[in-house]
Amino acid sequence: MLRIHFRDADLARTRLAAALDPLWEVAASLHRLQSRKGRWAYVGWYRTTRHQLREKGLERVLRSVFLPLYPRAAYFPDFLTPAGAVGDLDAGLELILATSPQRVLKEMALLNRTVGAPSWGGQLARLEARKELVVMVRAYYETVVAPHEEQAQARIEAERAARARGFLAGGVEGMLSGLGPMLRWRPPVLEVIYPRQTEDRDLYLNGRGLTLVPSYFNWAEPVAFADPELPPVLWYSLLHEPDAGYATDNSVGAGAPGQSLTTLLGRARAIALYAASAGATTGEIARAAGVSASSASRHATALRDAGLITTIRNGPTVLHTLTPAGASVLRAATRASR
Repeated sequence: MLRIHFRDADLARTRLAAALDPLWEVAASLHRLQSRKGRWAYVGWYRTTRHQLREKGLERVLRSVFLPLYPRAAYFPDFLTPAGAVGDLDAGLELILATSPQRVLKEMALLNRTVGAPSWGGQLARLEARKELVVMVRAYYETVVAPHEEQAQARIEAERAARARGFLAGGVEGMLSGLGPMLRWRPPVLEVIYPRQTEDRDLYLNGRGLTLVPSYFNWAEPVAFADPELPPVLWYSLLHEPDAGYATDNSVGAGAPGQSLTTLLGRARAIALYAASAGATTGEIARAAGVSASSASRHATALRDAGLITTIRNGPTVLHTLTPAGASVLRAATRASR
């Protein structure tokens, strides 16, 4: 278990990332390829990824470079997922290039002591070797992660909507209380369950705050930097459902659902879809549509089955948000009404 210790100043400096971390998604997707854990939530991605890796000629690089460098183990080098790369692949790759040779050698030695490092690992202390690595990382990202950016970002937006509700109800502590089953807020400590860590450790924020980064490809394996001197970052899992739709685009115009949407879906489902544009619980949909909670649940299920909304758990309730398809339908109906 990892115990993250907060002070009052840390609560004030804790934030939730607004975008995915491209280099962390590279690492997490490689871990998905090394495990059957949670495979059901990524079935379509897994099939297409294997095919795309073959087509792009990246299978050898996967086996000989990436899997040894990003083992699904208690440790892999921190410099591969630098802080400051959220939402910006280019910035992250530049940070890898800027890593000092001493740090690279130190972290490769730790990898070697933990699970065994590749024989060529020490060469990454050389800038030219890291330049070759970032070219391969970019090719992998564009093949494996980039095609799913929209879905991943939509899920992050849904997560932010859910955490915002916790924040409005109870401040930062309310937000921390709803981070999922692998993270428990026991003031002033956030307990993080590390499935592959045998020893407990403590991270003292000491006024630095914490950056929380939801991860699309992480599966029940929250991770922080091994080096406590690095900026405090915690990557944690988004909750998936089988064949999950992907959540929200909140750029939909204000107002009530128009006649065209009501004609297409019926009044109650049109209202449910509109309510989901800002995130809505089943009870809120029921109140907006003037129907019972059970009817609202059925309407939400129908919209989810059609790929128009997605549903995530938010404490004891569930929160419904739009998928990109649902947002497109709502935008088109809004334009037609106007």
